[in-house]
Amino acid sequence: MRERLADLGYQLGWSAVKRLPEPAAVALGRRAADSAWRRRGPRVRQLEANLARVRPDADEAELRALSRAGMRSYLRYWVESFRLPVWSAARIGGALRLEDQHHLTDAIDAGRGVVLALPHLANWDLAGSWLVTELRTPFTTVAERLKPERLFDRFIAYREGLGMEVVAHDGGVAFGKLARRLRAGGVVALVADRDLSASGVPVTFFGETATMPAGPALLAQQTGAALLPVSLWYDETPVMKGRVMAPLPVPEDGTRAERTAALTQALADRFADAIAAHPQDWHMLQRLWTADLDPRPAPRPADRAEERGA
Repeated sequence: MRERLADLGYQLGWSAVKRLPEPAAVALGRRAADSAWRRRGPRVRQLEANLARVRPDADEAELRALSRAGMRSYLRYWVESFRLPVWSAARIGGALRLEDQHHLTDAIDAGRGVVLALPHLANWDLAGSWLVTELRTPFTTVAERLKPERLFDRFIAYREGLGMEVVAHDGGVAFGKLARRLRAGGVVALVADRDLSASGVPVTFFGETATMPAGPALLAQQTGAALLPVSLWYDETPVMKGRVMAPLPVPEDGTRAERTAALTQALADRFADAIAAHPQDWHMLQRLWTADLDPRPAPRPADRAEERGA
């Protein structure tokens, strides 16, 4: 029943929200965000616990205000994502201002593969659609398998409809496909601030231990691709902002495991800088730090759906 309800909820979102007039859709998202924030359910409490690590000096009132802004940002993500399939190319092209994109275009022009790695900031689906529409740059990403299967199929169809190539998260099979795309000079985009496996790399993140996926670091090492951290954020305008950071150098010394650990830590440091600058746009409503993960129950179908291809 829970799986069916999750599937129905997302189906209604994709079918109904995109048909509403935009002011009505935005107002609906704002009301839903404020309602969820006032109920102070487990997701909101977890968001505040996460934000407390980002802003350790914030008092309770400041954290509450920050979590409210965070929920509004989170629902803005969903409203935009549900409406993206009906946005025109001109609308998508004008919806993101990306700073320092030369780090990306220089690597592409050189025929070098690129791994774009980003945290759960603002709207990564919009950024991906912008990449395809405005820069004419196709790319490949990974989607976590969801239950029921038809919900997973909806997410695949949604992202493919935006011009992305989507690979199911099937361990070594997915990694091999991504590596082939990179060796051919392609672009791979990965949301990489939360590990979904049992093989994540331990990192220090805002002063505490967390695990993050090894994939970006391993792909950069094995294919020679440029590893580019990316930051996204909202401000008071309808336009989302973003920045492509300089490529992270692959360490020359140490074993592969040591190089992977060092490169993943460098990526975590860039993520921390981006999140600290725009904490209200970090959509991390799940447990992340190791101290929060014991015991760790299996995620519910709706929880997995909210990973959104991370």
